[in-house]
Amino acid sequence: MKVILLQDVPNLGGKDQVVVVKDGYGRNFLIPQKKAQLASESALKVLAENLKQRAHKEAKIKEEASKVAAKLEGLKLTLGAKTSSTGKIFGSVNTIQLAEALEKQGYSIDRRTITINNEDSIKEIGNYSANIKLHREVSVKIEFEVVSE
Repeated sequence: MKVILLQDVPNLGGKDQVVVVKDGYGRNFLIPQKKAQLASESALKVLAENLKQRAHKEAKIKEEASKVAAKLEGLKLTLGAKTSSTGKIFGSVNTIQLAEALEKQGYSIDRRTITINNEDSIKEIGNYSANIKLHREVSVKIEFEVVSE
């Protein structure tokens, strides 16, 4: 029996995948649990159209992410922080401050997509780098400097 999976099923396949299963497994478990539907000719046509539209949307989103990555490529940020006389920062600089600095530059980037290289938070002044993941396949590395206010 051929079925189209409506959600990920462990040891069987992922969403929108067409798989062949035994009749009893499909009829008694997958279909009643709404984990799959029968792979009729019309259902396969609908699936093909949905996959085509999803691929088109993904390509558009990836293209926009690539444009933003190209703009961010040469960007050098400067973040100010209150420090002691020895250069230690009171508190720390983390992805929230980095996202706010990017917002001031005109880039709306979620802080959860930013990872600071080699560290969770920064506690001293100096030069650092961070990766911004704009899309599953598009990421950009930016350089920033933490200076004393």
